[in-house]
Amino acid sequence: MTSMATASIAVHPVRSGPAHWLQSYVHMTRWELGSLRLLLPLIVALQMVIGGGFALGIGLFFDEIPVRNALFLATGVAVVTLITVGIVMGPQLVSNHKVAGTYDFLWSLPVPRTTQAAAWLTVNTIIAIPGMVAALVIADWRYDLTLQVSPAIVPAVLLTIGTATLIGYAFAHAIPKPMITNMITQLLIFVILGFSPINFPPENLPGWLAAVNEWLPFQHMAAVIRAALTEGLVDNVGRSYVVLVVYTAISALVAAWVIGRRD
Repeated sequence: MTSMATASIAVHPVRSGPAHWLQSYVHMTRWELGSLRLLLPLIVALQMVIGGGFALGIGLFFDEIPVRNALFLATGVAVVTLITVGIVMGPQLVSNHKVAGTYDFLWSLPVPRTTQAAAWLTVNTIIAIPGMVAALVIADWRYDLTLQVSPAIVPAVLLTIGTATLIGYAFAHAIPKPMITNMITQLLIFVILGFSPINFPPENLPGWLAAVNEWLPFQHMAAVIRAALTEGLVDNVGRSYVVLVVYTAISALVAAWVIGRRD
């Protein structure tokens, strides 16, 4: 019996280490992309249409838009496209997995569970960036702006996508009922578009609501992106980076706790 157990261990060793994690991450990324192979082009195109259409549509409310307001709108639309992928579409897809019965199958795969989150973050980035670029290009053309892109755009975009994705990932896995998850995503769309200073300056809000937004991540996502694309619109961007890092860390811990409880 002992020799048989030893032989079994020798034939099927427990795999671990950086090489196994990287290989598992590649496999999970391919699986996520493969599961969306029919929808991925449509999702990317839809994000581009939403971003560009939002930039054009908001402008129809005004005969003329001051340059400062146009800059807030142009950069804000780009931020909205990044946020909605991670914090709205991501949880909805997790809900679809639960309804379709593929959710438990994913947890049964012999890969480190952190690779699933990393793969989904990669897919979200692939989906979100074309929409952001389309929104900026169309807004720049529509309002005749001159955006000043700095190297800070890279960490700003990655941190914004990462924060939004991990927030969505955390509550999508923590909430067992898909219907509740979908209701929360609808509420978040309402809050993001109507009551977060993303497409407009914070001073447009009532004082108490502006103070609340100081402690929410959405305003700070807009701040880091806006600071990387313009000059003079954002102050104290360092605090915004700190707030986003804190939200990212908390969301990652919540997600790790949730997935760690599963068998």
